[in-house]
Amino acid sequence: MDEELLLADRLGVIRTANEKYDLEHNAYLSFSGGKDSTILHHLLDMALPNNNIPRVYIDTGIEYNAIRKFVMKLAEKDKRFVIIKPSKPIKQTLEQYGYPFKSKQHSHNIAIYQHKGMSKTIRVYLGLDKTKTGKEAVLNRCPKQLEYNFTKDFKIKCSELCCKKLKKEPSERWAKANNKTIDLTGMRSEEGGARRNLGCIITNKDGSLHKFHPLVKVDEEWEEWFVEKEKIELCELYYPPFNFKRTGCKGCPFALDLQEQLSIMEIYLPQERKQCEIIWKPVYDEYRRIGYRLNKTEQMKLF
Repeated sequence: MDEELLLADRLGVIRTANEKYDLEHNAYLSFSGGKDSTILHHLLDMALPNNNIPRVYIDTGIEYNAIRKFVMKLAEKDKRFVIIKPSKPIKQTLEQYGYPFKSKQHSHNIAIYQHKGMSKTIRVYLGLDKTKTGKEAVLNRCPKQLEYNFTKDFKIKCSELCCKKLKKEPSERWAKANNKTIDLTGMRSEEGGARRNLGCIITNKDGSLHKFHPLVKVDEEWEEWFVEKEKIELCELYYPPFNFKRTGCKGCPFALDLQEQLSIMEIYLPQERKQCEIIWKPVYDEYRRIGYRLNKTEQMKLF
């Protein structure tokens, strides 16, 4: 499918969803300030001219300064932008619920182990037990290098809950208070991981629409084409000298390209780099100690 056909298809999907579920009265856009949500912001206006769908941004305190500045600039000109904050700051959230380590699934499993010990779920994850079908879950297996996370020697309190507490729950509270039942997001299946099998339409048991992902089918190439065609302004982090592929929470330990992110920040965003070192210190220290995602020798040149 070429670019113009895919654009027509996505516009049609949005219009059809609006006719069926009344997006203009029931939905809100989860706006991160990144490329995907910025594209969806413009795509919605193309599909539904003059819509009043709120663009909800969660000011977590760990977004890149440039992202926050970009969103605030949009909010000055567009009353549809809503800025909300989580109930607790990042440091308090991490201390209470635990730090992210490797991935959401891995962190979730560490939390299970730290609360309940060696359960069936953890034994399967470590390859000690077979799955119910008798096949080993190779793709979902704990890396050998990180098996020690499931021993008493590993002291970092971990969980996958920081995203939920800092973003999902504040968003849901706002949605409930404002009678918005449909969450519009810029998620794409091409991003992989848990999003690999993402559906465009996610409904509740009663058939009502719960989440809507209009960009699920598009790829990076199409996004570049659309941004150029519509002359869309993105956050400065997507342009030289930064050239970020994606943004999100700065310095998040879940990032596969974490070392690359920090190296760019060290040159162009040194104060934010220092903030990352403070926020994620226990995880960064451990990553460096074992040579996972971060260089072992890097702590020698910090600050």
